[in-house]
Amino acid sequence: MPAAALFGSAHKLLVGVVHLLPTPGAPRAAPIAALLARARADARALRAGGCHALIVENFGDAPFHKERVPAETIAALALALAEVRAVAGALPVGVNVLRNDARAALGLCAAAGAAFLRVNVHTGAMLTDQGIVEGRAADTLRERARLCPRAAILADVHVKHAAVLGAETLEDAAADAWERGGADALIVSGRGTGRAPQVERVARVRAAVPRARILVGSGLDAANAAALLEHADGAIVGSAFERGGKAGAPVDARRVAALARLFRR
Repeated sequence: MPAAALFGSAHKLLVGVVHLLPTPGAPRAAPIAALLARARADARALRAGGCHALIVENFGDAPFHKERVPAETIAALALALAEVRAVAGALPVGVNVLRNDARAALGLCAAAGAAFLRVNVHTGAMLTDQGIVEGRAADTLRERARLCPRAAILADVHVKHAAVLGAETLEDAAADAWERGGADALIVSGRGTGRAPQVERVARVRAAVPRARILVGSGLDAANAAALLEHADGAIVGSAFERGGKAGAPVDARRVAALARLFRR
């Protein structure tokens, strides 16, 4: 299975996020040299602090394109991935193309060597600040088979910054993403960036799909890690690693190391 390299160890998986500065074409675009320098610095801090994998995302590009991002965004992500992979060494590096461009992420896995991708809406549909975003699992899995069959798909369940359309339960969404959508791992987040999910939500997903690999996708920190990781196989952490716990700030290696110690326990 594509996720074997990520989840092969006995410890809980700690994925550190490289939040990119705004890419070319975004409303607050940063000079590309500054963007790459910051990506390298954050990747070094995440690796030094003890993360097991890294993920690069175009966090600074808000407001986000709904699905297809422009060529300049993909080009900037490719450059950033090359820099982060050079720093990461043997650590797996993934990509998340916001808001929901799984096709671009697959291209980056194939061309830039990303080992996994996060897909915010893989199955079903969600009402977001970009409008209604629909999952394209059928297209994504077929394109993965063609381009990068070893890339793992990490799929959000009722993703943050979004509302459920209709009466779909959390359990049904998790089962669909895992069993019908073919995701390699499921992500459970809170309501927004830096906000943790309720422990009960993670436990519900675990009960609904007991064989699935489950990651906490937002808000995990030293205070709630033990409770959340009781039901999850790891976490994707961004804000808690950044100065002052503020999303988008530079990564502080000391904050990374403090949380990594809890994962080693």
